[in-house]
Amino acid sequence: MTEKRNSAGIIGTGWYVPEKVITNEDLEQMVDTSDEWIVERTGIHERRVARKDQPTSDLAERAARMAIENAGVKAEELDLIIVATMTPDRTIPSTACILQDRLGATKAGAFDLSAACSGFAYAAATACQFIETGVYRHILVVGAETLSKVLDWTDRNTCILFGDGAGAAVFGPVEEGYGLLSFDLGSDGAGGDLLDIPAGGSLKPLTAESLLMHENCIHMDGRAVFRFAVKILGETVEKSLARAGIEKSEIDWLVPHQANTRIIDAAAKRLELPAEKVIVDIGKYGNMSAASIPVALAEAVQAHRFKKGDLIALAGFGAGLTWASCIMKWAKED
Repeated sequence: MTEKRNSAGIIGTGWYVPEKVITNEDLEQMVDTSDEWIVERTGIHERRVARKDQPTSDLAERAARMAIENAGVKAEELDLIIVATMTPDRTIPSTACILQDRLGATKAGAFDLSAACSGFAYAAATACQFIETGVYRHILVVGAETLSKVLDWTDRNTCILFGDGAGAAVFGPVEEGYGLLSFDLGSDGAGGDLLDIPAGGSLKPLTAESLLMHENCIHMDGRAVFRFAVKILGETVEKSLARAGIEKSEIDWLVPHQANTRIIDAAAKRLELPAEKVIVDIGKYGNMSAASIPVALAEAVQAHRFKKGDLIALAGFGAGLTWASCIMKWAKED
């Protein structure tokens, strides 16, 4: 077992969403749906959409600069950059490498992490291992997505759900006993076809025919994913709590993946958490995949909702199928 030399936690946060807003009323003009139907089933009122010339790296950079400033470090002090995304600028180079150059983080390694909506929690757990073992000191983790670019805007089952945005956190050594206390990472590849982008990879390269069939866009079995999510979101938090030796009653805040209010409510009920202890912003932004947890987290920090010593659970689920959760003891003074 590798020796733990440091406690690792979040020392700075940042977020960014594009200016353009698409409301449910806008979608009523595009597909056969209604504001009432969308809100009742998802809790979403509107979502943000990037400009056509605005790549994921642009959103990531804006969130990252805010997080770096909030952490009180310089880009040159970053040892590693991890970008969690399912909508990279290009297949190669990684979006993390593009971000490293734009930030001037000349000493940082960089890589992308692909775990869809679970990506930020996966990346947070990964970053903390480097810091706890003393390999690195400052790591930037970004969850960033431009999902609007992989949506079929004629498919009412998916186009109503997703939005664009980026959230970032700088991880570093924190006071002993604070920061990351435990985590749980999981996957079930047998469910991979339930939520995927069929074409564009080595299995099925893009062709004129696949583009015509919108196979370069998100496809989802909504009912199956919903059943999976209702079960797994609370379950993964329970596993992380058990590993940390913490009771459900001790949680101060739950910051869940923002996919559906009914899923979030089910997790809160399982964890016996009142609504006022759950961070929810899905109504404004929709499902931002890997960006949803860090944006919700950074907004809560900006609103001074956390205090030093609060126990915070982060939890996500997504394509893969994947799931992940982290339990953190908040280390920053308000």
